[in-house]
Parts: sequence; structure tokens; C-alpha cells
Amino acid sequence: MIDLSEARARLGRGGVILPDPVPAHPLLDGKPELGRGEYSIVIDKEDGERVYKVVSSPADYFLYTAEDRPRGEHFPVVYADYGVIGRAQSGYPFHLLEMERLYPLKANTPAEQLATRLLEFYWSACQQWSRLGMDMGRIALYHLTVSPLEVSDSVQQALKALSDFIEEYHVLPDILNANNLMMRKDGTLVFSDPVFIA
Repeated sequence: MIDLSEARARLGRGGVILPDPVPAHPLLDGKPELGRGEYSIVIDKEDGERVYKVVSSPADYFLYTAEDRPRGEHFPVVYADYGVIGRAQSGYPFHLLEMERLYPLKANTPAEQLATRLLEFYWSACQQWSRLGMDMGRIALYHLTVSPLEVSDSVQQALKALSDFIEEYHVLPDILNANNLMMRKDGTLVFSDPVFIA
């Protein structure tokens, strides 16, 4: 079984959390915070179906809004881009998005089992390409797109779309964080936040 904390530490992707407060905005004021990542804050829209996501990473913003972004069954649905609403301590602008609500992977579900398999394949490929330094994650992801993984066609297509996006936008994959692989209520695995900038 893969040790995710060891894998992330070896890739230099420790558990950093965005330190900024939630930016003041009429859509966000008084709404509960659901969670944080390294470059984002998720706020409950309180309708049971959607969330507001404040993103500071250009990689995340492009992933969610670019015309040629990965789309389909295994990527989140973005309903609205409300633009820049402030600036993070990192210097990057905060963008406010309205997105579908996703859920943490539940233990012993098909989505969790699939995510575990993908993470194990990915980590194994990272170890194989470790001599490439920071590029190992990018090459490892590409390796998954050309190797038979015994996953559904939709998952294989999602990996290919993610790999193509990473090459086009010169970002790096971040799929070793369990929070970056989530699920819908119906159990579909979703690559919720699978990229970062070095």
C-alpha cells in the first residue's frame, strides 16, 4: 500500500494550507468554510449542490476556466467565474468560482478503490522516473496514459486530458494528495484539484 505522506514529502508536496483569510465578498460573507488546500478555499453555497471556490494558483484557475481545459465525467463542473476578488499573500490574485459540490472519498467504495489504484500506479511511475527531478511527476502521468491500467475508458481519457493540459500549460500534476481526488454523490471519481505550479 502506498504511503501518501512519504510520497508527497519525496515530491516536495507537503501539507501546506493557504494561510489567507476568506476574502470579503457579498457571495461569501457569512457562509461557512468547508475546507482549504495549498492554493484554495472552499465555501459552502448552502444549497446542497454547489460551492464557491476561491483559487489563488494560476494553474488551478486555468484548469477550471480555460477553453481547452479537461472536461468530462471525471472533472468538476464550473458554473460561474466571478473574477478577481482580492490578492493572496503569495501575490497571486484570488479568483472566485462557483462549482459543483464534491465529497471526500468514502472508504471501501469503488471511487476510493479506483483512486488508490491510480495513486499506486502513479507513485510507482514517479519512482521509476525519479532521476528526472521535478519532471518525474509529469513523465509519470504521461506513462499512465500509455500503459494499460485496466481502468474504464472514461478514466483513461481523463488521464490523457490531464496529461495534455499539463504539457500545454507547463504546470505539474498533484494527484498524490487524497483531497485532490474526490467523488460526486453518485460515486464518480473526480480529479478535483490535480495541478500545481512549481
